[in-house]
Amino acid sequence: MKTNLNKKMKTRNMTTLRSRKSIGRLPWALAICLTLATLGLGLSANANERETRFITFDVPGAGTGPFQGTAGYAINPGGDIAGQYIDPSGVFHGFVRAHNGAITTFDAPGASGLGTAVKGINPDVAIAGFYLDASNVWHGYVRAPNGTFTTFEAPGAGTGPGQGTFAWTINPAGAIAGDYTDASNVQHGYVRAPNGAITTFDAPGAGTGPGQGTFTAEADGLNPAGATAGYYLDASTVYHGYVRAPNGAITTFDVPGSGGAPFDGTNPNGINPSGAMLGSWANASNVIHGFVRAPNGAITTFDAPGAGTGSNQGTFGISINPAGAITGNYVDASNVNHGYLRDKQGAITTFDAPGAAGLGTIPLCNNPAGAITGVYQDASGVFHGFVVEGE
Repeated sequence: MKTNLNKKMKTRNMTTLRSRKSIGRLPWALAICLTLATLGLGLSANANERETRFITFDVPGAGTGPFQGTAGYAINPGGDIAGQYIDPSGVFHGFVRAHNGAITTFDAPGASGLGTAVKGINPDVAIAGFYLDASNVWHGYVRAPNGTFTTFEAPGAGTGPGQGTFAWTINPAGAIAGDYTDASNVQHGYVRAPNGAITTFDAPGAGTGPGQGTFTAEADGLNPAGATAGYYLDASTVYHGYVRAPNGAITTFDVPGSGGAPFDGTNPNGINPSGAMLGSWANASNVIHGFVRAPNGAITTFDAPGAGTGSNQGTFGISINPAGAITGNYVDASNVNHGYLRDKQGAITTFDAPGAAGLGTIPLCNNPAGAITGVYQDASGVFHGFVVEGE
């Protein structure tokens, strides 16, 4: 996790910025949305087979060169998917894919250079994300269901290159959680209320040096009640988890056994309506494991079958739905990614997208119905979006 956790979201150049959900293994610049194929795929766990449809998709206009293409980043209860794509010129654009497969592409007003990032979608199809302007400063936005954009800045956000405001998640009420980089390159969390009022916060123990501070989880980082999940980097550059209650009270925690080396530690990735959290942690050998934290604070760790045991290999907890089902990716001994689904009882099903090669298959979000969206890379290095839907 040394090169994963510290760089995955602090490198603000879009050509090198990594998806925080995939712990630094995947450029965030992906997305596309024209249904290419609908394939029958039987996923089995403990001999109980679940019939599903595995749909891959590409957005018209997406690039077809290596590390260009599509990613589905978030999926709402109705099956609408928000994501992003990179075109042949290396510019990023947003999209929303309706459950019926219809695709709408968009760019945030003022986006320049490398373009628009998409991170969260709520049941009303309001979308949250951020964009880079001509001065290389980041700004948050919310896109209303009718396509209207509102851009915003967190109080105290820096205005220099690589600084600014990042919107990572949006809940059913339209509240947004994210983080911002100040003029000293320190990170802070914030919550933006539906009326636009912004409250900033710092986790106790967060470092105050450049690249340190408080970070917010992505698509699952803000639940319907207004609880926020994330992590902070302390003065020794070790990661720790936190949960911020709707009243602003912050509880910090570490997974037992998590390493204390620089850029290792505990990395929550989301919180569901009941307050259950999930994420990843690194042990002293820098092997990655998944975890789920119950609302009462009890922590259970897990590993997907086939996960590698070398440094930066293992199991990544990415998204948790209201039922407590967890999806994510695991990295095998050959450093290839594969998808998995862990049900509330702990049974794990693994899967790969048809045609996956290279970096492999990386799920990024699952909804209440159990549908999963994400991204895979093909043998030519091109990224494609996917959704797995239960029958």
